Amino acid sequence: MLLKEIARFSLQHRTLYCYLILSIWIFLLIAGMYKYIGSIENGNNLLNAKGFAYRKSESYLVEVGDAAERIRIKEINQTDCTHPFSIVTGEEGGALEGWTLQGVLLLIRHGDRGPMAHVRGINEVDCGYENDPVLARYINFLQNTTTGSTSGGHWMKTGPFHGFPLLPAATKLCLLAQLTHKGIAQMLHVGDIVRTAYANALGLYARVPVSTQRTTPYNGTDSASNPTAGFQYVLDDVVVYSTRYRRTFQSAMALLFGVLPPEKWLAMQIQESHSLSYCFSDCACPQAEKLKKQLANEMNGHLAKHPAIGAIVQWIGAALLQNPQAAGQQLNPLEIRDALLAHICHAAPLPCRKIHSNAHGNGLDGYRYGSKGASSSTQDPLGFDVINIDFDEGALGGGGAAVGGPPINTEQPDDSDTTDQEPEIEGCVEKSHVLALMSYIHWAGMKEQYSQSMRQQGLLRSYGLMRNIVAYMLRMISGDRVKFVLYSGHDKTLEYLIASLGVQLENPFIPYASRMAFEVYKSDKDTQYYFRLVYNGRDVTNTIDVCESGKSLNVPRGIRGGRGHLCPIENIIRFIHDDYFLSLNATNYKDACLAQTKQDAFF
Repeated sequence: MLLKEIARFSLQHRTLYCYLILSIWIFLLIAGMYKYIGSIENGNNLLNAKGFAYRKSESYLVEVGDAAERIRIKEINQTDCTHPFSIVTGEEGGALEGWTLQGVLLLIRHGDRGPMAHVRGINEVDCGYENDPVLARYINFLQNTTTGSTSGGHWMKTGPFHGFPLLPAATKLCLLAQLTHKGIAQMLHVGDIVRTAYANALGLYARVPVSTQRTTPYNGTDSASNPTAGFQYVLDDVVVYSTRYRRTFQSAMALLFGVLPPEKWLAMQIQESHSLSYCFSDCACPQAEKLKKQLANEMNGHLAKHPAIGAIVQWIGAALLQNPQAAGQQLNPLEIRDALLAHICHAAPLPCRKIHSNAHGNGLDGYRYGSKGASSSTQDPLGFDVINIDFDEGALGGGGAAVGGPPINTEQPDDSDTTDQEPEIEGCVEKSHVLALMSYIHWAGMKEQYSQSMRQQGLLRSYGLMRNIVAYMLRMISGDRVKFVLYSGHDKTLEYLIASLGVQLENPFIPYASRMAFEVYKSDKDTQYYFRLVYNGRDVTNTIDVCESGKSLNVPRGIRGGRGHLCPIENIIRFIHDDYFLSLNATNYKDACLAQTKQDAFF
C-alpha cells in the first residue's frame, strides 16, 4: 500500500521527487567524505593507545594503476631521486665559439642520504648501490691507499675534517642523515661531467717544474707529486669549501676524485664553512629569521585550508615515523616527504601500519626500544643557519656519535615482536596517498619559491655567498691562479642563492647531487668578460634578473651545437654593490637585517 502511495505521489510531483533524490545523494556524498577523513584521523589517534608495527606492502614502483598514475610516479622518482645513471652532461660549457673559459664556481648539494628522522623499518630498506664500475674503482682506491692524506678510508690531513671517513659506514643501510653508497655514486658521476666539461679548458691537469712550487694559504704547497719526474701538479688553482657534515665532505671528495688526478686529489685541503648558507662574515640577520617564521606561518595556513591533505600527512607520518608528534599536533609535510624519499629512491615497498594485539603498555611506551623510544624525532639541522662545529649532526638525533663514526640506528623494526599472536593489519600507505601529498607539496613549494618573502630571505641568507662568488670572479678575470672553486652544501644553500638571483625553476626542490655552475668567460676579440649560470645541465642565465630582457648575449656553442647565453660580469658586480638591497628598502646588509617589513600576505 505504501509503495502505491509513493508511486502515485511521484507521478503527481515529479519535480519534488527529483529534488528529494538529489538531496539524499548529496547528503550521502558529504557523509562519505567526512567518514573517510575521520577514519584517517581516528586511526592516527590509535597511536596514543596501542603500538604499531611494520609490514611491507607492494613495491612503490610496481606497474599497476592507471597510466596517469604510473607517469606521475616515474616523474617523482626521476626528479627527486637523481639516479646515478640519469646524471648526464647537459649544456655545460667549457668551449664556446669565440670565448675562452677563465674559471668555474660550482655549487653542489650532497648526494643521496638517509632520512633526517627515525623511520620505522628503515633497516629493511637497501640503500646500497652495486654494479657501478666508477664506484667500485673509488672504493678500491680508498681501501688500497695509505698516505699522509688517507688511511683506512679516512681523511688524515690536518684541518677541520681530520679523521672524517671518506665512505659511509655501512654499505647497504640508510643511516640517519648520512650519505649512502648511492650518494657516493651520484657524486662520482657528477665529477665525470665536471672533468669532461671543464678540466682541460681550465688546465686542472697542468704540471710545473718542482722548482716553481710555492706555499699558498689554501693547500700548504701548490704542487703534488706525480709519475713525471721533476714535475708536480699545481694545487692553488682549486679551492674547496664544505660544511662540517660527513655527507657534504664525502660528496665533495667523491666529486673531486672524478675531476682531478689521484695525486692532486690526495694533496687537496678542504676549507670549512660554518654556515649552511655559506654566509661567511655576513651571518647574523634578525630580519632573515623573521621572514623564515613568516614563510612557515604562510605554509601552515595553506595546509590548514586543505584538511584532507593534513589527514594524509598524519596517516603517513604515523605509518613511517618512529616518534610522531603528540596527538593534535600537525606533522610537517616536508618531514614526511623526506621519510618517503628514503623508500621511493631505493625502490623499497611502502609501509603498512598495524596494531599489536599484545600491546606492551600504552602510547609510545608500547615500542620495545627501551628509553630511546620516547625520544623526539631528529630535528633537521637545516633549521640552523650557523653550524656549531662541536655539535655533530648525529647528536641532533639525541644519541649522536663522535666524528670518528656515524650514528647507527640500532633499534629493531616494529615487526620484531616475538608474541605468538599475529597482529592485525590496519592499513597501508597507498600510492594515491603519496601522489596526493607530493602534488600538494610541489604546489606549496612553488608558491613559496615565487613569494616575496622567500625572495627577501634568499637575498639576506645568500649575501655572504654572493659576495664570495663575485670576489672569485674578479680574481679569475684578473689573472689569478684560482680556476675552480667548489662549494659543497645543502638544498638550502642552493635554494637561497636561486631565490636571490630570481632564477625560475620548474621544481621548487633541490634534488640530491644537484649542481649549479657559474662559468666565467673572456671574449677572444676584446677584454670583455661574461658569465653563464648552468643548473643541473640547463642554461638558466637568461632567467637571472640582472641578465634577462636582452641583457645577455646568445652565442654558438661550437662543435657541440646549440647556443648559450652569456651575461656581462659587470651586471652581477653592479647588482651586488648597488642594487642588491633595493627590494628590502635598504642600502647595506646591516640596515636590511634590521628593517621591519609589513606582514602582508603574498598569496
